[in-house]
Amino acid sequence: MSNAKQSSGPPAIVGIVVGAALMFGGFWFSKNVKLEFIKTLEAQGIPLDPGKTISIIGVLLILFPVIKFFFIAPLAEAIQNRTTELERTFGEAENLRAEMTQMKQDYERRLVQTEADAREQIQSQIKEAQSLRQQMMAEASAKAEELKASAAREIETQKQQAIAELRHHVVELALQATEKLVEANVDDERNRKLVADFLETVEAPR
Repeated sequence: MSNAKQSSGPPAIVGIVVGAALMFGGFWFSKNVKLEFIKTLEAQGIPLDPGKTISIIGVLLILFPVIKFFFIAPLAEAIQNRTTELERTFGEAENLRAEMTQMKQDYERRLVQTEADAREQIQSQIKEAQSLRQQMMAEASAKAEELKASAAREIETQKQQAIAELRHHVVELALQATEKLVEANVDDERNRKLVADFLETVEAPR
Protein backbone atom coordinates (compact mmCIF):
# COMPACT_ATOMS: atom_id res chain seq x y z
CA MET A 1 0.00 0.00 0.00
CA SER A 2 2.90 2.38 0.76
CA ASN A 3 4.29 1.81 -2.74
CA ALA A 4 0.90 2.66 -4.25
CA LYS A 5 0.71 5.84 -2.15
CA GLN A 6 4.23 6.92 -3.10
CA SER A 7 3.75 6.18 -6.80
CA SER A 8 0.44 8.08 -6.95
CA GLY A 9 1.53 11.03 -4.78
CA PRO A 10 2.45 13.84 -7.24
CA PRO A 11 -0.12 12.94 -9.94
CA ALA A 12 -2.82 12.75 -7.27
CA ILE A 13 -1.95 16.22 -5.95
CA VAL A 14 -1.96 17.63 -9.46
CA GLY A 15 -5.34 16.02 -10.14
CA ILE A 16 -6.82 17.41 -6.92
CA VAL A 17 -5.52 20.91 -7.67
CA VAL A 18 -6.82 20.80 -11.23
CA GLY A 19 -10.11 19.33 -10.05
CA ALA A 20 -10.52 22.04 -7.41
CA ALA A 21 -9.75 24.72 -9.98
CA LEU A 22 -12.29 23.27 -12.42
CA MET A 23 -14.88 22.84 -9.68
CA PHE A 24 -14.66 26.43 -8.45
CA GLY A 25 -14.15 27.80 -11.95
CA GLY A 26 -17.17 25.94 -13.24
CA PHE A 27 -19.25 27.10 -10.27
CA TRP A 28 -18.21 30.72 -10.91
CA PHE A 29 -18.83 30.30 -14.65
CA SER A 30 -22.28 28.90 -13.99
CA LYS A 31 -23.23 31.85 -11.76
CA ASN A 32 -21.65 34.73 -13.64
CA VAL A 33 -21.47 33.88 -17.34
CA LYS A 34 -24.61 33.61 -19.48
CA LEU A 35 -23.93 32.87 -23.12
CA GLU A 36 -26.49 33.57 -25.80
CA PHE A 37 -26.48 30.05 -27.32
CA ILE A 38 -27.07 28.64 -23.85
CA LYS A 39 -30.12 30.87 -23.44
CA THR A 40 -31.29 29.77 -26.90
CA LEU A 41 -30.96 26.10 -25.96
CA GLU A 42 -32.81 26.68 -22.70
CA ALA A 43 -35.60 28.39 -24.62
CA GLN A 44 -35.82 25.33 -26.85
CA GLY A 45 -36.12 23.06 -23.80
CA ILE A 46 -32.52 21.86 -23.84
CA PRO A 47 -30.95 22.76 -20.51
CA LEU A 48 -27.18 23.09 -20.80
CA ASP A 49 -24.90 24.52 -18.12
CA PRO A 50 -21.20 24.32 -19.10
CA GLY A 51 -20.20 25.65 -15.68
CA LYS A 52 -21.88 22.77 -13.86
CA THR A 53 -20.38 20.32 -16.32
CA ILE A 54 -16.93 21.75 -15.65
CA SER A 55 -17.61 21.63 -11.89
CA ILE A 56 -18.65 17.96 -12.13
CA ILE A 57 -15.47 17.18 -14.07
CA GLY A 58 -13.48 18.95 -11.33
CA VAL A 59 -15.28 16.99 -8.61
CA LEU A 60 -14.50 13.75 -10.45
CA LEU A 61 -10.86 14.76 -10.76
CA ILE A 62 -10.80 15.35 -6.99
CA LEU A 63 -12.69 12.17 -6.10
CA PHE A 64 -10.71 9.86 -8.37
CA PRO A 65 -7.37 10.21 -6.47
CA VAL A 66 -9.23 10.00 -3.17
CA ILE A 67 -11.08 6.86 -4.22
CA LYS A 68 -7.89 5.43 -5.65
CA PHE A 69 -5.94 6.26 -2.48
CA PHE A 70 -8.47 5.04 0.07
CA PHE A 71 -10.24 2.24 -1.81
CA ILE A 72 -8.60 1.07 -5.02
CA ALA A 73 -5.01 0.97 -3.69
CA PRO A 74 -5.89 -0.96 -0.49
CA LEU A 75 -8.10 -3.30 -2.50
CA ALA A 76 -5.31 -3.88 -5.03
CA GLU A 77 -2.83 -4.46 -2.21
CA ALA A 78 -5.24 -6.90 -0.52
CA ILE A 79 -5.73 -8.72 -3.81
CA GLN A 80 -1.96 -8.82 -4.35
CA ASN A 81 -1.38 -10.12 -0.81
CA ARG A 82 -4.09 -12.73 -1.27
CA THR A 83 -2.59 -13.73 -4.61
CA THR A 84 0.84 -14.03 -3.01
CA GLU A 85 -0.60 -16.08 -0.17
CA LEU A 86 -2.43 -18.35 -2.61
CA GLU A 87 0.72 -18.77 -4.68
CA ARG A 88 2.64 -19.66 -1.52
CA THR A 89 -0.11 -22.08 -0.47
CA PHE A 90 -0.18 -23.65 -3.92
CA GLY A 91 3.62 -23.89 -3.84
CA GLU A 92 3.52 -25.60 -0.46
CA ALA A 93 0.78 -27.94 -1.70
CA GLU A 94 2.85 -28.76 -4.78
CA ASN A 95 5.92 -29.39 -2.63
CA LEU A 96 3.84 -31.58 -0.33
CA ARG A 97 2.44 -33.48 -3.32
CA ALA A 98 5.96 -34.01 -4.67
CA GLU A 99 7.11 -35.15 -1.24
CA MET A 100 4.18 -37.57 -0.93
CA THR A 101 4.89 -38.88 -4.43
CA GLN A 102 8.52 -39.44 -3.48
CA MET A 103 7.47 -41.15 -0.25
CA LYS A 104 5.09 -43.38 -2.20
CA GLN A 105 7.83 -44.29 -4.67
CA ASP A 106 10.24 -45.02 -1.81
CA TYR A 107 7.60 -47.16 -0.08
CA GLU A 108 6.85 -49.10 -3.26
CA ARG A 109 10.58 -49.58 -3.89
CA ARG A 110 11.14 -50.80 -0.33
CA LEU A 111 8.09 -53.07 -0.62
CA VAL A 112 9.43 -54.61 -3.85
CA GLN A 113 12.86 -55.03 -2.26
CA THR A 114 11.32 -56.59 0.85
CA GLU A 115 9.30 -59.03 -1.26
CA ALA A 116 12.43 -59.90 -3.26
CA ASP A 117 14.43 -60.44 -0.07
CA ALA A 118 11.63 -62.56 1.39
CA ARG A 119 11.44 -64.69 -1.77
CA GLU A 120 15.22 -65.06 -1.80
CA GLN A 121 15.23 -66.06 1.86
CA ILE A 122 12.41 -68.55 1.31
CA GLN A 123 14.22 -70.05 -1.70
CA SER A 124 17.41 -70.25 0.34
CA GLN A 125 15.58 -72.00 3.18
CA ILE A 126 13.92 -74.38 0.71
CA LYS A 127 17.29 -75.21 -0.86
CA GLU A 128 18.80 -75.66 2.59
CA ALA A 129 15.93 -77.94 3.62
CA GLN A 130 16.26 -79.94 0.39
CA SER A 131 20.01 -80.24 0.90
CA LEU A 132 19.48 -81.33 4.51
CA ARG A 133 16.83 -83.81 3.38
CA GLN A 134 19.17 -85.26 0.75
CA GLN A 135 21.97 -85.41 3.29
CA MET A 136 19.71 -87.13 5.82
CA MET A 137 18.48 -89.54 3.15
CA ALA A 138 22.06 -90.28 2.11
CA GLU A 139 23.07 -90.80 5.73
CA ALA A 140 20.01 -92.97 6.34
CA SER A 141 20.73 -94.98 3.18
CA ALA A 142 24.37 -95.40 4.18
CA LYS A 143 23.30 -96.39 7.69
CA ALA A 144 20.78 -98.84 6.25
CA GLU A 145 23.42 -100.33 3.97
CA GLU A 146 25.80 -100.54 6.90
CA LEU A 147 23.15 -102.23 9.03
CA LYS A 148 22.29 -104.53 6.15
CA ALA A 149 25.93 -105.46 5.63
CA SER A 150 26.42 -105.93 9.37
CA ALA A 151 23.32 -108.10 9.53
CA ALA A 152 24.54 -110.11 6.54
CA ARG A 153 27.92 -110.58 8.22
CA GLU A 154 26.24 -111.56 11.46
CA ILE A 155 23.97 -113.99 9.64
CA GLU A 156 26.93 -115.44 7.77
CA THR A 157 28.89 -115.77 11.01
CA GLN A 158 25.99 -117.47 12.74
CA LYS A 159 25.48 -119.65 9.68
CA GLN A 160 29.11 -120.71 9.70
CA GLN A 161 28.95 -121.37 13.43
CA ALA A 162 25.79 -123.42 12.97
CA ILE A 163 27.35 -125.35 10.10
CA ALA A 164 30.49 -125.98 12.16
CA GLU A 165 28.44 -127.13 15.13
CA LEU A 166 26.27 -129.29 12.87
CA ARG A 167 29.35 -130.74 11.18
CA HIS A 168 30.92 -131.49 14.54
CA HIS A 169 27.71 -133.12 15.69
CA VAL A 170 27.48 -135.18 12.49
CA VAL A 171 31.08 -136.28 12.91
CA GLU A 172 30.34 -137.35 16.47
CA LEU A 173 27.26 -139.24 15.35
CA ALA A 174 29.14 -140.86 12.47
CA LEU A 175 31.96 -141.97 14.73
CA GLN A 176 29.55 -143.29 17.32
CA ALA A 177 27.64 -145.20 14.64
CA THR A 178 30.85 -146.61 13.23
CA GLU A 179 32.01 -147.70 16.68
CA LYS A 180 28.79 -149.54 17.20
CA LEU A 181 29.11 -151.22 13.81
CA VAL A 182 32.72 -152.29 14.12
CA GLU A 183 32.64 -152.57 17.88
CA ALA A 184 35.92 -150.71 18.12
CA ASN A 185 37.11 -147.25 19.13
CA VAL A 186 37.40 -145.14 15.99
CA ASP A 187 37.32 -141.75 17.73
CA ASP A 188 40.73 -140.49 16.73
CA GLU A 189 42.01 -137.48 14.80
CA ARG A 190 42.44 -139.37 11.53
CA ASN A 191 38.91 -140.71 11.45
CA ARG A 192 37.47 -137.34 12.41
CA LYS A 193 39.35 -135.77 9.47
CA LEU A 194 38.04 -138.43 7.09
CA VAL A 195 34.45 -137.78 8.15
CA ALA A 196 34.93 -134.03 7.94
CA ASP A 197 36.44 -134.29 4.45
CA PHE A 198 33.51 -136.45 3.40
CA LEU A 199 31.03 -133.93 4.68
CA GLU A 200 32.83 -131.13 2.81
CA THR A 201 32.69 -133.27 -0.35
CA VAL A 202 28.96 -133.76 0.16
CA GLU A 203 28.39 -129.98 0.77
CA ALA A 204 30.57 -128.88 -2.17
CA PRO A 205 27.87 -129.17 -4.94
CA ARG A 206 25.71 -126.66 -3.03
